Amino acid sequence: MKTRHSRVLLCFLASTLFAVATAQVSVTTSKNDSARTGQNIEETILTPDNVHVRSFGRLFSHAVDGYVYGQPLYMPSLRINGSVHNVVFVVTEHDSVYAFDADSNKGINAGPLWHVSFIDPAEGITTVPDDDVACMDIQPEIGITSTPVIDPDTNTIFVVAKTKENGEYQQRLHALDILTGAEQPGSPVTISASVWGTGEGSQNGVIRFNALRQLQRAGLLLVNGNVVVAWGAHCDTEPYHGWVISYDETTLQQTGVWNSTPNGGMGGIWQSGTGLSSDSTSIFFATGNGTFDGRAARDYGSSVVKLSAPGSLPLQEHSFFTPYNQQQLADGDVDLGSGGVLLLPDQGVGVPHRYLAVQVGKQGSIYLLDRTHMGHYDSGENHVVQDLEDAIGGMWATPSWWNNNVYFGGIDDYLRQYTFDTTTGLLSPVAASQSQTYFGYPGPTVSISANGDSDAIAWVLQTDDNSMTDGATLHAYDATNLATEFYNSAINNSRDNPGGAVKFSVPTIANGKVYVPGAQKLSVFGLLGDQ
Repeated sequence: MKTRHSRVLLCFLASTLFAVATAQVSVTTSKNDSARTGQNIEETILTPDNVHVRSFGRLFSHAVDGYVYGQPLYMPSLRINGSVHNVVFVVTEHDSVYAFDADSNKGINAGPLWHVSFIDPAEGITTVPDDDVACMDIQPEIGITSTPVIDPDTNTIFVVAKTKENGEYQQRLHALDILTGAEQPGSPVTISASVWGTGEGSQNGVIRFNALRQLQRAGLLLVNGNVVVAWGAHCDTEPYHGWVISYDETTLQQTGVWNSTPNGGMGGIWQSGTGLSSDSTSIFFATGNGTFDGRAARDYGSSVVKLSAPGSLPLQEHSFFTPYNQQQLADGDVDLGSGGVLLLPDQGVGVPHRYLAVQVGKQGSIYLLDRTHMGHYDSGENHVVQDLEDAIGGMWATPSWWNNNVYFGGIDDYLRQYTFDTTTGLLSPVAASQSQTYFGYPGPTVSISANGDSDAIAWVLQTDDNSMTDGATLHAYDATNLATEFYNSAINNSRDNPGGAVKFSVPTIANGKVYVPGAQKLSVFGLLGDQ
C-alpha cells in the first residue's frame, strides 16, 4: 500500500519527468524569434566537446519535391497519426508543405507525417515558371519561398503560396493545422491590396498589388494576433513596390496595408529571407533600392522603417533611417535591405540608448540604430548611435546575437564576431574574432546554439555560388572565438554532404539536431548513432 509520502513523491517525479519531456525548445519563426537573434539558448545536447567529425555528422535525409528556400521550423511532442513526434516543417518551391519526424526516417517515419500541395496540374493550377517573371533568382519554379510562422497556441502554421492558375497569377495566405495539414476555417485568403499613389504602375491614382511581379521572400511575422507579410520583386523587374500587409490570424481578415513607394517605385522588402522584426509595439524592416523622399512623399527606398505593430491601429510609419548616401546606393544597386533588422535585447536604465537595432546592407557598413529615434535622413551625415563604415563584406544576410556578441557573415570576407559593451551601449570598433574560412557570395546568416551563456556554437551554411550540384557545407565554430572551427561537413563529404545548395538558406538547431535545407531534400545532422 502506497503511503501519502510515496504518492506525493511519485506525483513529484511524474511532474518532473513531464516537465523535462516537454521543456524542449521550439523554433516557430524565422531566425528563432521576432527579434531575429538567430539564437537557441536551450541546447544541452550539442556541445563543443561532441561536435566534431568523429562523433557528429549527417544522420539521414528527407526527400522533398522542390528547392527549400525557407528555414525549417520545429515543434516538439506533437501527436500526429496516433503517435507523438518531434516534428520539422519544410516548405518548397513546388508549392508543398511537409511535416516530418524530426528524429528518424525509418519505419513509419520513412515518409512525411503529412504533406499538402497547393497545385493541381490537371485543373491548370501550377507553380510559376521562372520564365514568367523573367528572372533566374529563384529557379526553376516559384511556389513557397519564405519561412512560414507557427502559432503553437492554436497549432497553426501560416504559409504564403504563389500559383499560376489557367494563365492567371495568385498569391494566397494559408493557415494549416500543424497536426493534420488541413486548412483552418477561413483559409486560404487571396492576397489583394491597394493604396493611393501616383507611383509606378498606378492607374487613376491607385496602386494595386501585383501577384506576378511581387516576390514574397521575407519570413512571416506573428505579432499581436496578426500575421504580417512583406514583398519585394523578382530581379527588380518593374513596376513593383515594397508591400507590408497584415491579417488577423483567426479570421484572416486584412488589418493593415503599407506601401514603401506609393508615389515612386521599387523599394522592395526581401531581406535575403529574414522575417520582419518586432518588439511587440512596433515592426522593423529594411527596403531595397527605390525612390526616396521621406515623409514628404511617403517614399522610403533604401531605408530602415519602423511601423506600428498591427493590433488596435493599422500599419503606420513611426520613424525611419536612411543613409546620407542613399542616392549613391540606389544608383549602384547597393541595397540597404539585403538583410533583415536585428533587434538587440533592451538595455538597462542609465545607458545612453536602451532600445537598439543593427542593420547592414550590401555596402558592408554596420549601423547601430536607436529604435526610438532612428535618425531619419541628412544628406551630410548619418544620425545614428554608431556607424562603422565599410566594416565588413557586403551582407546578403542578417546579423545574429548571443551573450553580448553580434555575428556578421559578409560576402568575400570572413565570418566576424563583434562584442557589445553594455556600459557604453556600443559595438567594438573592430571584430573580436574572425573565422579562418573565407566566404564568397552570398555569405552566411549565423545560427547560434548554446546552453544559456555557455557551450555556444556558431553554425553557418556555406553556399558559395549556390551550386545545385557541388552542394553546401555546414560549418560549426566556437562562438566565443570564431578562429576555432569544431566541424565542417566537407571533412567527410561522402558521409555528410547535405546536397545541392540554396542561397540564403539558414540551418535550424533544436534538441540535438541540425536541420539543413537544400535542393529537393532536408538533411538532418546530429550525434552519430542518435536516430
